[in-house]
This record gives sequence, C-alpha cells and structure tokens, in this order.
Amino acid sequence: MESYTARINRVMDYIDTHLGDEMDLEILASIACFSKYHFHRLFAAHTGETLGSFIQRLRLDKAASLLCSRKDCTVTQIALDCGFSGSASFAKSFKDRFGQSATAWRAGKSKPGKMDSKDAEAPGNTGQQEGKPEKACKRPRVYPSYTDKGPIWRLCMETNEATGTTVATGTKEATVEIRMLAKKRFAYVRHVGPYAGDAQLFEGLFGRLYAWAGARDLVRPDSMTLVVYHDSPELVPEDKLRISVCISVPDGTEVSGEIGLMDLEPAKYGVGRFTCANDEYAQAWGWMFGSWLPASGFVPDDKPCFEAYPEPALPDGRCIVEIWVPVVPA
Repeated sequence: MESYTARINRVMDYIDTHLGDEMDLEILASIACFSKYHFHRLFAAHTGETLGSFIQRLRLDKAASLLCSRKDCTVTQIALDCGFSGSASFAKSFKDRFGQSATAWRAGKSKPGKMDSKDAEAPGNTGQQEGKPEKACKRPRVYPSYTDKGPIWRLCMETNEATGTTVATGTKEATVEIRMLAKKRFAYVRHVGPYAGDAQLFEGLFGRLYAWAGARDLVRPDSMTLVVYHDSPELVPEDKLRISVCISVPDGTEVSGEIGLMDLEPAKYGVGRFTCANDEYAQAWGWMFGSWLPASGFVPDDKPCFEAYPEPALPDGRCIVEIWVPVVPA
C-alpha cells in the first residue's frame, strides 16, 4: 500500500510547480488518491499546517524571491503570476508574512538567499574585529576565463590592508562553470524540518535512499546523487523547510512507501565545485550568491537549487560538492 507520506509529497510537488494556477480541491485530492471530503484533515495532520496556509506560504515565498530577481516585472504582475487575485490582497498578505511592504522588500531592506547578510559577507568582510589589531587579510575576487565550453570562474585571492576573516578551505578552491542539465528523473526521500549542520540527518536520509536503490540495482557509476532545497531558510520557518535527498533513476522506475519520484526540467545552471568540511557548506553557498552571482552576468532562475556529490568523501572527511544554481542572463 502506498504510504501517506508519498501521497502528500506528490501533492506538495504539484502545488510547488503550479503556484500561479487556481488550486482545485478535487484535483489535489485526486493526485493524493484521497477523498476530497477528508483531504484537508489528512494534509493538515501530516504537514502540521492547513492546505490553504501551505499554498499561501509558498506563493508569498515565491513572490518575495521574484521581487528581487525580476526587477523588470511590476509588483502587481508578480502577485498575479504567483496566484493572487489582485494587488490589494497580495499587499496585505505580504506585509503580514514579512513585516514590510513588497516595495520595501524589493528596495533591498530584505532579500531571500541561502545565507543571511552577515554570513554572506563573511568571505569579504572588511570590518575591524573587536580587540584585534589591523593586519593584512586576503579577500576573494572572481575572475572568468574563457574556453571552448564557455566561461569558467576561479576564485582568486588579493591582499587588502584591513582586518577580517579568512576564507574557508573549500571556498579557496572554488571554480564555477555553466552547464545545461537535461530533463532527469530522480527517486527521493524527503525531510521537512531543520537540517543545517545535521550530518547525522543526511547520513540517515542517504542511507534509506541507498538501501532502497541498491536493492533494485539502481546505484550505478553514472548515478547522480543530490540534495534539492525547495525552500529558502531566510523565508521559511525551520520546521517547514523541505529538502529531498535524490538519486537519478531510469524512466519507468516504480516507487513505493516513502520513496517519491520527481523530474528536474531542462535548465541552465551555474555549477560551483568545492571541497568542504562539515562547517564550510554555508560559506560555499554564501560565496556562490554573494560573490559569484553578482560578477557572473546572471541572476537566479525560478527553480530549486541543489547540491550534487560527484565523488566519494576524501580520507580526511571533507566532501567534493557541486552547488547548482539555476540561472538566466541578468
């Protein structure tokens, strides 16, 4: 029997990709294979929030992201694209959710991203550290080079006469290239809740996924393993954050229980390659969004980011990780 988790996950995936559409209860209930008369209660019991609250929250989160990345669109246009009936209802809902108007948000008083402003600026911090004398420190710079496959950015270091923090080891080794990802199907195990810095959680999620995939001979040399981040930690409460630990699978793969299926649609990505210890992932994400993107000529596309793991962990415990950021020309 298919689990409730799989059914609810399938509805959440549908909502995530149809936020601009009117949500029909019968369609959502049929996707979950639940009676429409019981669907609301089942959804709320499983997720901890009502169906309406979930849809509203995702619409507002998407609008907040688009306000910063789509400066060519009016606030009203973004509101309509995200499923709101008009600007008045959107304005009230947005201010209730974020404590400020959509116009103020767009002006830069708050912006979504993988890092808060303090952490995102840490690699290039020029402020003086309290209690420490001034000294020369190295700051990261992004320099592109051009190959027959397109531009490749490498992190370079320059000396700056100021105090500041040093760049994490993984960030020193950063390179970024542009890649196209063809449509790909993945099997996944999903987690809803806090995840930052919880190595044991990720080990458990990958363990369950690989146990399922290994028993079906789906772990192959060309398998792509990744973690999809569906929500921004700066926009979504910790207990509502969704991540999916995934492995690529052939078309026609059947799933059951807690294992779900999702497709990643064709898209262009900026792919940053890092060597990270457990405490260096946040700084790698911060470098991608705070240093590379502003210098790249791209802006984030309206698709999920993810981490991919192309190689086994190193003997010292560090991991080779690729951070994939969907991009479009600025």
